[in-house]
Amino acid sequence: MRNEDIDWTQLDSLEKYRSYTRYVRAAEEADQKDVWWKTYRKYREEENKEAVEPVNIGLPYQRPSRNTEVKERKMVMLENKKNPEMERDNRLRTFRILLDRVKAQWQQTNGPYHIKRLAEHYGVYKDLFPMAYFVPRVMLHATYGEDSSTAVHYGNHLTPSQAAQAPQIHFEAEENSLWTLLLTCPDEHLLDAEQEYLHWLVGNVPGNSVSSGEEICSYISPFPARGTGFHRYIYILFKQEGLVDFSADLRSCPGYSLKQRTFRTLDFYRKHQDLMTPAGLAFFQCQWDQSVSYTFHTRLNMREPVFEYDRPPVYHPPQKKYPHGQPLRYLDRYRDGAEKTYGIY
Repeated sequence: MRNEDIDWTQLDSLEKYRSYTRYVRAAEEADQKDVWWKTYRKYREEENKEAVEPVNIGLPYQRPSRNTEVKERKMVMLENKKNPEMERDNRLRTFRILLDRVKAQWQQTNGPYHIKRLAEHYGVYKDLFPMAYFVPRVMLHATYGEDSSTAVHYGNHLTPSQAAQAPQIHFEAEENSLWTLLLTCPDEHLLDAEQEYLHWLVGNVPGNSVSSGEEICSYISPFPARGTGFHRYIYILFKQEGLVDFSADLRSCPGYSLKQRTFRTLDFYRKHQDLMTPAGLAFFQCQWDQSVSYTFHTRLNMREPVFEYDRPPVYHPPQKKYPHGQPLRYLDRYRDGAEKTYGIY
């Protein structure tokens, strides 16, 4: 064992450090020496060596040089100083920044990385692309409704009624470019726990006009089963290197049969990975409402599955006589009746 050579019965005879600095120096030297047992640091190093880093499958990105960024920033500062209206508004504290300009700047700088962090938080990459990820370099805008009042962001809540019809899709694209748009849900495990359901797939989209693309799988509204909570519905935009033959995928998804809509994004990407790269991402969450019953009975022509959940009783820790730092209604947790007390204890 460590320190087994020390006679613990005569601790007063051991050499004293006499100062805290000498003790810290001796502790650092002892920490750097090799020992026969495994330290916590060695365990962590071995785990990091065995861990496989996720692969970036997205579009390549080359950040502008630091000199270029500094020059652009200086030019903007000079232009602002030459603007008398801006100087006056700043002096009178009436200067206002347009949110559209802020959003556009965010999309060009930190926006893709923030979206990536949100996707990691919601488990998008883990469920769709195991051991892989991508930074959404192309901003994908999806809106529902005739007036485009309901937008898809990055994890916001929508109802199945709001997403009943196909959305309007917009993204900035170069001329003569081709794209593929995919809508999938990895949480509707009615047939197979490892599968997804394909809700929409449009390929060979020229520019940013989804309506003129090749609809491989027609749009179907979300159908989260009753009692299963929130489901994630994920839009993925792929950039194509050229025309892609989707004839095999088209034959496997002719209508509204759930068995034929069973899907895996990873298999689809592996099949066409030489000709397409994930570039855009947007997703929302959805839970059951009355329109889901209509979708099951009319569109899918099947009985609606209903799941029940037995919520466990609320756990209350043992009651304390002097509950330090607890709210004023602390004793209400332990009362037998339903009547609440609003006094100060």
